[in-house]
Amino acid sequence: MLSDQNSSDIDHFDLQILDILSKEGRIPITALAKRINLSKSPCQVRFNRLCDEGYILGFRAVLNPQSLKKEHVAFTEVKLSNTTEKALASFNEEVWKIPEVEQCHLIAGSFDYLLKVRTRNIRDYRRVLGEAISALPYVSSSSTHVAMQSVKDFAM
Repeated sequence: MLSDQNSSDIDHFDLQILDILSKEGRIPITALAKRINLSKSPCQVRFNRLCDEGYILGFRAVLNPQSLKKEHVAFTEVKLSNTTEKALASFNEEVWKIPEVEQCHLIAGSFDYLLKVRTRNIRDYRRVLGEAISALPYVSSSSTHVAMQSVKDFAM
């Protein structure tokens, strides 16, 4: 269940809607309304408000990496040679252009960014690392951690 610590504008019905939608994004409004014990119209109004106010950012298909032959996951630590706002902005803009990078996080720690990279195999990962990630602006070094198994994944 989602926490309501920073959500003074939403009530327990809204939290229930968000919790259900985070797991079942395609649930029909009628089924959603029934699950939270509201009629369809008030549930639809709440759903629309949650979308309009930015609590719900959107919906997407969760793709099967095995079917797409993209089972190799590596986490890449990236250190930059320069961490000025200009350097960070340049890196941030360019990393969006690498389709194999599923996630990119600015980190407070011994390195600057953590990337989640999904490829077909280690050979493809090595190519992406050498040709794309290492060529990003201000990259001075990287370190790779290969995932052996996904135990818990948000998209699953």
